[in-house]
Amino acid sequence: MIHPKYYEEKAKVDALTLRVNEKSNFYNGIFDRYKYPVLTREMIPVHWKYDIDADTNPYFMERLGVNAVMNSGAIELNGKFYLVARIEGNDRKSFFGVAESDTGIDGFKFWDKPILLPDTCPEETNVYDMRLTKHEDGWIYGVFCSESKDTSVNDLSAAVAAAGIVRTKDLKTWERLDNLKTLNSPQQRNVVLHPEFVNGKYAFYTRPMDDFIDTGSGGGIGFGLCDDIEHAVIDEEIITSQRKYHTITEVKNGAGAVPIKTDRGWIHVAHGVRNTAAGLRYVLYVFATALDDPSKVIAEPSGFFLAPLGEERVGDVSNVVFTNGLIARENGDVFIYYASSDTRMHVATTTVEKLVDYCFNTPKDPLRSVDCVKQRIELIDKNLELLNY
Repeated sequence: MIHPKYYEEKAKVDALTLRVNEKSNFYNGIFDRYKYPVLTREMIPVHWKYDIDADTNPYFMERLGVNAVMNSGAIELNGKFYLVARIEGNDRKSFFGVAESDTGIDGFKFWDKPILLPDTCPEETNVYDMRLTKHEDGWIYGVFCSESKDTSVNDLSAAVAAAGIVRTKDLKTWERLDNLKTLNSPQQRNVVLHPEFVNGKYAFYTRPMDDFIDTGSGGGIGFGLCDDIEHAVIDEEIITSQRKYHTITEVKNGAGAVPIKTDRGWIHVAHGVRNTAAGLRYVLYVFATALDDPSKVIAEPSGFFLAPLGEERVGDVSNVVFTNGLIARENGDVFIYYASSDTRMHVATTTVEKLVDYCFNTPKDPLRSVDCVKQRIELIDKNLELLNY
């Protein structure tokens, strides 16, 4: 017999799924924020967490809890919006689940079951943060972090991060390929597959790492080519968007969503990290690379694009926003999906036209306070002249 409490809990999930989202009063002319998150742990299907059988769970206790829903890959298929979310259980293990929506800003509902990836890596302990790429070869690729225990040191928390690769046609049946190998970087996270061939090869944006947490000598977001996606090996990584002292990328930076192709260049939404007295602060920033050379940065606006605001600053890992998924529609609309504080998922909407304007017309960071003031005074003087001061 189904426990009567099931229907009560399911009604709560349904209410959140049916809730109409609306734009907040936030304004910067670049993108719109929304009042409600698009995915939270409260929206996980009840039958994922509870044994709903009244005989075996008479007190209707949560058996397999969910701690957070975050860091979603995103894709549009046949007019619907899909998020492949990172779902973290109470046991700290992450897994992937597909949620779909008709609008892209609300109504996201999880499929009946999470994704069970092919178990081809017996040493793999955890998986998370899948980027989804519609590649010109006809496949949808998912590139994610594959985490294993580092057995080379006597440290229980030491881990090894690699880029796992799967592919699919429908988000239902997944084929596991070999993990990406980067010959000059011991570890990899935040890897994104470029949607087109470059010089006839598959292209990846990487993050060279010396160990699990630190970027070490990596220096920024890398770019590398490989011949065979099924056994992907990159022997050389070129640094694209560099880390810089006293900026939002000082501690580390990493590729975010799959870049958007525009007539001016490839637009990237990435994350940058700096240290503060309260710990690491993650923000999103934007840069552009050349159409004929996606490794070459041609525009990089000053400062952050999107930072945690209000309640977004509070969560499991506070003061963090992170993206690994966006959807750019044929009509020019752009939906940027971002997690706040490793806890919940949000959406920000803009257009390709606005992103191009922002990327190519926003001044570059001059990297010194005195020059930043000069830059701002130029803007003020121009505005005061228009105001007839």
